[in-house]
Parts: sequence; C-alpha cells; structure tokens
Amino acid sequence: MSDDSARRTSLTRRTLLTGAAAAGLAAAAGLQPAHRIPAGSATATLTPPPDFPAGIPLSQQAFRNWSLEIVVEGVWTASARTPDDVVTLANWAHQHGYRLRARGKGHTWSPLVVPAGADTNRTVIVDTTSHLTAVSVRGSNPGSVTAQAGATLDRILARLEESGLGLATTTAPGDLTIGGVLAIGGHGTGVPTATENPPAGSGFGTLSSLVTSLTAVVWSAADDRYVLKTFSRSDPDIRAFLVHLGRAFVTEVTLTAAANTRLRCQNWYDVNVGTVFGPPGTGGRTIGSYLDRTGRIEAIWFPFTDVPWLKVWSLAPSKPLLSRQIDTPYAYTFANRVTEEMSRLLGEIASGGGDKTPVFTKLAMSIVGSGLIVTGTWDVWGWSKNSLLYVEPTTLRIVEAGWAVLTSRANAQRVVNDFYSRYQQVLTAHQARGSYPVNGPIELRITGTDPLDGPLLSPARARRDHPEWDTVVWLDFATYPGTPGAAPFFRELEQWIWQTYTGSYATVRPEWSKGWAYTDSGPWRDPATLDGSVPAAFDEWRTARDILNSYDPARVFSNTFLDTLLC
Repeated sequence: MSDDSARRTSLTRRTLLTGAAAAGLAAAAGLQPAHRIPAGSATATLTPPPDFPAGIPLSQQAFRNWSLEIVVEGVWTASARTPDDVVTLANWAHQHGYRLRARGKGHTWSPLVVPAGADTNRTVIVDTTSHLTAVSVRGSNPGSVTAQAGATLDRILARLEESGLGLATTTAPGDLTIGGVLAIGGHGTGVPTATENPPAGSGFGTLSSLVTSLTAVVWSAADDRYVLKTFSRSDPDIRAFLVHLGRAFVTEVTLTAAANTRLRCQNWYDVNVGTVFGPPGTGGRTIGSYLDRTGRIEAIWFPFTDVPWLKVWSLAPSKPLLSRQIDTPYAYTFANRVTEEMSRLLGEIASGGGDKTPVFTKLAMSIVGSGLIVTGTWDVWGWSKNSLLYVEPTTLRIVEAGWAVLTSRANAQRVVNDFYSRYQQVLTAHQARGSYPVNGPIELRITGTDPLDGPLLSPARARRDHPEWDTVVWLDFATYPGTPGAAPFFRELEQWIWQTYTGSYATVRPEWSKGWAYTDSGPWRDPATLDGSVPAAFDEWRTARDILNSYDPARVFSNTFLDTLLC
C-alpha cells in the first residue's frame, strides 16, 4: 500500500471510529463543547471580537454536529441570558460586520449552523441552552406551552405531562431544543385512524404547525436597529419563521397542546421485510395495514437482514393485560449503547473490510431482538412521551440522509415498496462490485401534512393543487461516518427519489436536518438540487425567502451555505 493510500485508510478508519467512540463515551454528556476558554484568557487562540457587549459571557469553544463530520475547533460562543441579550448581540454584529448562529444541542447533520470548513473569524455562535430555557404551561382543553428557544423537548414534555397535556407525536430524541426542532420542521410519526377522534389541539404534522405565536429578533427600519417582535398565527409573515432553517433567531414560542393520551407500543421483530415493505394490495402485516389499524408506526431495518424492528403505537386508555407500564422515557436501553463487538466490526469495515457489513448489520438487529426480551420492552404502555421518546444522546451516531414524500394515504404502501425495491437493487449492484456503502438502518415514519396557513418551508406542507395528498412518508437511510463509497450510493438513490415521486402520484422535499443534494463527494453540494429541485419543491419558496430577507436584510442570521440556498 502506498503512503497516500495508507493515510486515506487511516483517516477513514479514524473518522468512523470517532463516531463510534463518541457514541459510547463523549455523547454521554450530550454535544457539549470540547473546551471552553473565556475571552481574555491567555490560553485563547482567537482574536477577540471588537467592542463586544459587556456583561454577556463569551468564550472560545469547539462546535461539533451530531455525526462529528462538521467540527470547528475554535469559534467564539456567547451565552445569551435573556432575549434582550440576543437583541444586543444582533445590533453589535450588524455594526461590526459579524454573523450570529444560534446553537441548541447540535443534533443535526446539515450545515445550517456552521458549514464544514467555513471561515468563522467573523462569526459568533449564540448558546441558547445555558439560560434561554424557561417553560410555562397553560392548562385547558386544548392547553398551551410557552418555551424559550433553548428549552429541550424532554423538559417541555415533562412539564406538559404534569398538567395533563401532551403532544400527539414528537421526535424520538428528547435532548433537542425547541428552537432547533422548529427551525427544521422536526416531526415524529403518526396519523389518526379513520375512526379516531383526537383531542382538541392534536397535531400530526411537524411540531412547527402547532405554533400559535413566536418572538424573534428582527430588523426594524423605523428604529434603525434589531428589536424583538412577536408574531401571532394570524400574521402571514409568521409562516416564514415557523421553519426558518437558521435564517432567523427565534427566542420564544407558544405551541398548542392537547389532552395527554396513554399509548401502547408493541415492538415486533417477527415479520419478513419483504412483507412489511411489500407491494400494495398483497395483504399481510404491511406498513399500510398497521397504518390503517393504529395510525402510528415506525420501521427500522438494517440492510442484509430479514426482519425490521417495527414499533407500533396504539391508543390505550387503560393498561393492556400483557403490557408493561413505563413511567419514564427511553425504555430501550439496549439501542442506546455501543458494544465492543460493534466497534471492532466498524473499525474493520472502515479499514477495507466491507464484506464484514452483513455480519455487523445482523449483529445490530440481533441486539434489538434480544434487547427487547431481556429488558421486557416488547410491549410497553404509559403516558405518551414515555414511549415516543426513545433515542438518547448515547446512541451510536450515524450519517443519515432524508426526504419527505407527500402522497395520499392510499399510496403510502406504494411509496414504501418503491423505495425498498430500488434500495435493494442499488445495494445488490454495489455488493456485486465488492462495495458495501451502507451499514446503518432504513428508518421509515409516516405523518400527516402541515396546513396551507402553516410553515412555508416545511417538508410536510400540504399542496393546494393536490388536497388528496394528506400523508407524508419520511424516507431516511443511514450509514456510519467514514464508510467507503457512501456518498455515491446516497447520490444514486437521491436522484432516483427526485425522479420517481412526482406527477400525480407524489412529490418530494428534503428533510432539512439530514443529508441531501448529494454529489459523489458528499451532501449539500449538488448545484442542480440546491438551485433547482429544492426551490421548485416549495410553492412559496420565494415568499419565504423574501420575508426572511426583509426581517434581516444585513443577513446577520445567516452563513455561507444559507447565502447560497436562500439567496
């Protein structure tokens, strides 16, 4: 092996193992900065920002995204204690030619906070998690919750539960800030069944659609400065802020909340993947059959295995006889730890042993099967958040691509089968060439759409010209960081996705927090997708862009990637 080849192999292996190690070790504390050097310290290596506002804590920190693929070793980070601090920072940044980037928990793949390799010399990241965390609940039917941007879903849902309230669907991780979730249109899984009467205030699209008001830092031409402005849901401009991709700074939101529900979650590990993802009309235990029966399903399937992990939720006001009651979230502890054997196999895969991939994926699925039995969690029951939240910060960090396919409920199984069939074809072709570019799971979730008066940039936004498209199939597939050949595989599937889900059958949009716009070198780089397919997928793309630009004409809340995407 040449020196260059050896170096590339070493770097690839290090990248992959870093992700595995971070999952088992560093992730235990969440995505905390690797270091925090106060401004003025002799150990700081960055030039201090000029005339920085007194009284706002500032330190040199590292920024890392979820998969550790975007790492900025040194960037100035301010800790805003109040919304007024953010206003002060915005006016300072405008005066001195700096940019501000809001930071939550960093559970994202895409470069919406800071792009990889970006020049951050004139960037200040604003930490929302240290102080902007207030939560208050108003109980009623429906009720509401008001939360500052840095409050986590864990905390919000716990406070709602105390008041007899909850969310019909939510993201699987709870260690996410509400500001970050709303910025990208975060979602869960679930739609109401034909016979169901959901409590008032329930929502089955993205969490952004539940927002009734929000406060953001915006430019005021009348005052010639940035100010706080509260938008109500009746203000048409709010639609651009409900999913803003980091092109704005929202400090506080109020969401509607419904009466809490008890959910049963049955975990199945006994149905062949060819049945679950089979053609429509074939019968059996398909995604569509569960969708009709309970409305709430998630399928997690690793390549080269025969059965997926099916999570099927159903409404259950009283505890079913065979269910185990759970009173806290994160019941599936086995899914949030990395075994020594998994780490060893990942290292061998990254070192050129791609043929070990089927062994690794079979091990991953066997851990699911045995874990459900050992922990007694194959059938659990409790208040909604306790089964809906199940991904902890300690889970193995993956690289995930994602798209939202808008279609009719009747065509949901067709969407799933088309995707599964194509995925298998492309995977088989790569395997025949000795390439194993994916070793992470496919994850399929299904939600309802967001209303037309809701977020303009939501991947789940309804289509006025296709009112029958009432369902969103979220197609996510993953691999581990550094896996050789992953980007070309992802690009090939993405191009097929854009070409297939079109016409009178469906439409497709990117899932903002995941990977998309792939080239053979990686995501978020393909000009044809960034400049063409993505804007064309949103009927009011220009409206959203113009609103956001009007409230931040100096682009204080932007970065080089967003300058291209939302120019």
